Amino acid sequence: MEMANNYRYINKIAQNFRCISTSTVKKDAWLSKIFVRKIEPTKESHSRMLSDKEIIYGLQTHNFRADSKKPYLQNMKNNLELTKSLGSLNGVELVGSWTVNVGDQDQALHLWKFNGGYETIDAYSRVIEENQEFQKLNEEQGKLVRSRHLQYLLAFSYWPQILLRQNKNIYEIRSYALKPGTMIEWGNNWARAINFRKNNDEPFAGFFSQIGRLYNVHHIWCYEDLNSRKETRESAWRAPGWDECVAYTVPLIREMHCRIMEPTEFSPTK
Repeated sequence: MEMANNYRYINKIAQNFRCISTSTVKKDAWLSKIFVRKIEPTKESHSRMLSDKEIIYGLQTHNFRADSKKPYLQNMKNNLELTKSLGSLNGVELVGSWTVNVGDQDQALHLWKFNGGYETIDAYSRVIEENQEFQKLNEEQGKLVRSRHLQYLLAFSYWPQILLRQNKNIYEIRSYALKPGTMIEWGNNWARAINFRKNNDEPFAGFFSQIGRLYNVHHIWCYEDLNSRKETRESAWRAPGWDECVAYTVPLIREMHCRIMEPTEFSPTK
């Protein structure tokens, strides 16, 4: 008799627990936002599901010496001009070049576009290794920088097409280190979130890493100045649905940081 009563008691607790773990979460929207939704297994790679372009982007991050900014930028300008002069590198294109004002100072970022994908990158690597002028520029650059990092990226298919700006702007790059296995969930949420901001001029580019630091995402935004950035971001928070997109993506992030950048004199986008 006592065992039967214990069984009924345990069964009642289990039923109450199931009720709390399902119906309550559905009713309380604020509580549901703290959970990461389950992603079903797939035989498609993340790159195929999130990007529809056969174009690879290279993001160079250079930390130059504080006393070497001018010669460093001249070195990069010479590198760009040499790349343009070689007919065999027609598929290599500089999209943007910036120095950081707020964030990691004494830092420059250069965004390269490789039409033709990894085949173009392989050809570019061979030219750099064999061309004496490139070797000379790289040796010179090595004396001007403290560290360098290169990532190969794919563009998110749901971001607006990259358009080069002609008037003077500032740029913000927001970089996220995601938890492994959450890239599809990130893409699902941002495919909706970008709709709240794509009608403005500020979305410049959105990428996820393929080679280099993995599960990295970079969103690049364009603003007239810091005050317009403030107004644009406040406007987004007033849009119904933006807060939910942010709430669903926050649990996916391990680390994030932003940098405010300004274009270099030779940057194709201003």
